Amino acid sequence: MGKITGFKDYERKNFTLEPVVDRIKHYNEFTTPLCKDDMELQGARCMDCGVPFCHSNYGCPVGNLIPQFNDQVYRGKWEGAFRTLMSTNNFPEFTGRVCPAICETACVLGMNETSVGIKNIEYEIIEKAYRKGWMKAQIPKIQTGKNVAIVGSGPAGLACANQLNKAGHNVTVYEKDKRIGGLVRYGIPNFKLDKKDVVQRRVDLMSTEGVKFITDANIGVDIEIANLQETNDAVIITTGAGSPRDLPIPNRDANNIHFAMKFLSQANGRVEGETFEDDILATDKHVVVIGGGDTGSDCVGNSIRQGAASVTQIELMPKAPLERTADMPWPTYPRVFKMSTSQAEGCTLDYNILSKSFIKDENDNVTGINCVRIEWEGRGFNEIEGSEFILKADLIMLAMGFLGPLQDDVIKELSLETDERSNIKTIGFKTSIDGVFSAGDCRRGQSLVVWAIHEGRECAREVDEFLTNSKTMLNARDKSLCEL
Repeated sequence: MGKITGFKDYERKNFTLEPVVDRIKHYNEFTTPLCKDDMELQGARCMDCGVPFCHSNYGCPVGNLIPQFNDQVYRGKWEGAFRTLMSTNNFPEFTGRVCPAICETACVLGMNETSVGIKNIEYEIIEKAYRKGWMKAQIPKIQTGKNVAIVGSGPAGLACANQLNKAGHNVTVYEKDKRIGGLVRYGIPNFKLDKKDVVQRRVDLMSTEGVKFITDANIGVDIEIANLQETNDAVIITTGAGSPRDLPIPNRDANNIHFAMKFLSQANGRVEGETFEDDILATDKHVVVIGGGDTGSDCVGNSIRQGAASVTQIELMPKAPLERTADMPWPTYPRVFKMSTSQAEGCTLDYNILSKSFIKDENDNVTGINCVRIEWEGRGFNEIEGSEFILKADLIMLAMGFLGPLQDDVIKELSLETDERSNIKTIGFKTSIDGVFSAGDCRRGQSLVVWAIHEGRECAREVDEFLTNSKTMLNARDKSLCEL
């Protein structure tokens, strides 16, 4: 390492955030990166730890060469850092914005100091690459003549398409929505991940490289997947985990109770100019979000920007501890409390809350929730006697996670085998149908964007071997990119 004592000499510096009072007035990203000199000193904090858990199984799912690109940044070798980063991660512009940075919680320095700011360094590497022109279309030098159809354009599908296109295959991605991106387009808010300047920028680059994108194509519903099987040498299903967990309590049929993803997809589509007949808007409403995770937090941020009268987020589980406990040993990812930027914008958080029933008026519009506080004992809980209360609500979002992929499209048409969690069952990435593969959340269950990218890359390796009947050209790490 260039600065052996860097971790002692320099404190961690984070990107600055636009003040809450200003950022809630728009849907743009609101982070400001560090200057070049400060960014390079952050790279110097990487401590030559010997066993870099940051890119082990506890750290980065795609195996980013984090100590290497940190050192390159410190030395001012930004183009080399870019090539190192791109050798393992297809979309660092996504992960540098929305990844929870599990690499940082596995950082050796983070055991007793503030960890290296890996996520911020990754963000700045890829953005500098775009500004400098290093990030440009790479047209495949060979063409195999093999055709591949990918159903779903989320991060798993895009990563798979990007890898297979590099190998010279003809790749077509089918997306049921109006725009490409899946979760990163319609789920993650624009103020966390810009759609035009970040997502579409990358999609356009892939188009230039030869990947074909077809939108408004709901495979297994409007278009039979059998058609894709007839015209392609392989079909890959990357449709995500689109089946939301419901809350079947009394008066669930009341108006203005929605699954989170319907609200989020509308909010994102509206930013890109879409209009909707059945608008879901939080304006002047008392909003309650049921579910304390990232999806719920994203509903909070959008509701505040839409001018909600109040926003409350409730969670069945207890509030997480502020620091690691004995059952969260380093370097595992700690389930500790961390307030999101959206929650910090003006949200009431409450924990150990059980929703007993929804309340509706004579017009079937929801007006509130009958709630009770609970206490946990082991894996179960008990209601606390006398703790019942009513939570006022004009608009309710259900953000309690996802049960698995939708079952009434490609799974139904192909009669695909599924596992006990309703995910597509595979051996490796092969489904029960010859020539049909699967990757991402529809295969492994709801997870992170970075895990979806990993799934797409690994699936591409297997598909390439299937198509060429030989050892794949697609290495887990593209060593040719690490030369600078």
